[in-house]
Amino acid sequence: IAESSVVGSRFPLEGASDADIGANAQLSYTLSPSEHFSLDIQKSNERNIEPELVLMKSLDREMVPVHSLVLTASDGGRPSLTGTMELVISVLDANDNAPKFNQSVYKLQLLESVLEGTLVGQVNASDPDVGSNSEVTYTVTNFIPPSGRDVISVNPNTGEIHLTSALDFEEVSIFNFRIEARDQGTPPLSGHCKLVLEVLDVNDNAPEVWVTSLSVPVPEDASVGTVVALLSVSDRDSGANGRLSYTLSPSEHFSLDHQGNNDQSTSLGLIVTKSLDRETMPVHRLVLTASDGGRPSLTGTMELVISVLDANDNAPQFNQSVYKVKVLEGSELGTLLITLSATDLDEGLNSDIVYF
Repeated sequence: IAESSVVGSRFPLEGASDADIGANAQLSYTLSPSEHFSLDIQKSNERNIEPELVLMKSLDREMVPVHSLVLTASDGGRPSLTGTMELVISVLDANDNAPKFNQSVYKLQLLESVLEGTLVGQVNASDPDVGSNSEVTYTVTNFIPPSGRDVISVNPNTGEIHLTSALDFEEVSIFNFRIEARDQGTPPLSGHCKLVLEVLDVNDNAPEVWVTSLSVPVPEDASVGTVVALLSVSDRDSGANGRLSYTLSPSEHFSLDHQGNNDQSTSLGLIVTKSLDRETMPVHRLVLTASDGGRPSLTGTMELVISVLDANDNAPQFNQSVYKVKVLEGSELGTLLITLSATDLDEGLNSDIVYF
């Protein structure tokens, strides 16, 4: 009997026969107690009665797949004689159960360095029906964000999940998928679950350093604390992998000053910490190194070339402090007596010398 049979359905049964005659051959029937079935007698005449099984309660194959009943026929003799027949009723499956996942939400955590093709998990749904009604296939039906379409594949038969493209924590750190399990019944029924894929950061990004403002050349007489350049440093990684420290080399005349943070980067100021002397060092070549806290640590560098603009901080110097000249008494006017020479360590106009 089909599981989908409606209450009130009737199923004719083969009646009994009795070789006696008269009252001794008049038959009546009884059915063993059952909450699902009852017995009804159809009479065509006094001697021809047909028992029918009547469905009183909906069947559920998943709860009771087989019902065993006993049909008893009794004659009208004194004493009455009886005969029995066992009724074994197999309930035929109907596709009345949708597949159900063993979890409503599956969560996966994967390092962004996991290789494509890696088996990363498995979903599982069961269907208490039988046959094709219980055969389940899996598909991914929704992706958030849309780029998740290319991230995983689900084996339609086993529910195994494979990674199909490279992960990048800095691009997308959370994917949400909706997975459907559909049976092969007619019509097919389906169940759904949610898969949350969290991408874990690895230290795969070196710090980046760039100049946002640079004031060069720097006046030689710039005061200590003068800001020469503004720099930005960032690291796309997170946590310790994105936590930065900085060094400046050499650091005799300049140092770094923390200017502030925003969501994307840290601002640093390059400031003068010691008086400059162009005549001693006209150009300063500095290297800023930013290191992250990953293991192993990654670094980013920036070379800064700081030229020093001359200030008129050097007076002309004669090559002698005293010159002695002997002149013949009869020398004519305009006679060259001596050539004086002075130098100035400054440059440009600051080093042009006029004698008077």
